[in-house]
Amino acid sequence: MDPAKEEKVQEEVKKVEPQAQQPSTLKEKETDLLVWTAPARPFKRRDRQFYVTTISIASLVSLILFLAEGAMPVILIISLIFLYYVLSTVEPETIEYKITNKGIKIANKITPWEQMGRFWFGKRYSSELLILETFVLPGRMELVVDLAQKEQIKKVLASYLTEEEISPSRLDRAVEWFSKKMPQ
Repeated sequence: MDPAKEEKVQEEVKKVEPQAQQPSTLKEKETDLLVWTAPARPFKRRDRQFYVTTISIASLVSLILFLAEGAMPVILIISLIFLYYVLSTVEPETIEYKITNKGIKIANKITPWEQMGRFWFGKRYSSELLILETFVLPGRMELVVDLAQKEQIKKVLASYLTEEEISPSRLDRAVEWFSKKMPQ
């Protein structure tokens, strides 16, 4: 390449480089808009009758599946019953929830606003829940909220997300029907 042309190209690059090094947008500092502490999940202690009924139903279904499919579905059912037992006997820890200008932070793990859609409030057992639709699996986040802060949370979230309850899916309706049939 001709030295004159090479020098001209280098001058053009020097003019463009300072512009490329400057960020196009300033990074905004993360600030907490609302902070509260609550249990990590809704919790309800179950009595002996509940477990006897659950184990009886699971045993019957396991026997039928063992005869039809073999041992693997039975192992799955046993592991699910064990998981449910542990979640029903071990009380959840209390964690810190934060709503920031960047997203929602749960136990120091942030979910950005871009990954969330709508929000609404619900109730499970005796806990008030903030339910957020997410665009990543599992599709929902459920946060336990303090009833006294519900209006503050609604006000802060309304500036970032739409408040609109989605209709329950078939799976949600099936779980609700099944939970009504089980002993409380």
